[in-house]
Amino acid sequence: MATNRKILLKGIQYLAGALPTLFIGPIIINSAFKNKENPLYPYILGLGIMICGFAIFLIFKGINTIIKSLFDGDKQ
Repeated sequence: MATNRKILLKGIQYLAGALPTLFIGPIIINSAFKNKENPLYPYILGLGIMICGFAIFLIFKGINTIIKSLFDGDKQ
């Protein structure tokens, strides 16, 4: 059983892309909650939530791709 290295590297790239969003999203949400009187509060909070959702998507896609590379092997 061989591992498809190209697909494995793609999965690792997805996880590496998720790493900054895992930090940026909660920081933006925290900043929004500290400034509730700001008129842009709902937009900043929505942006933070969307970034966190994107991080979850990237993690799911990365893990799914890594699992595919490990168990599918040379199938294309």
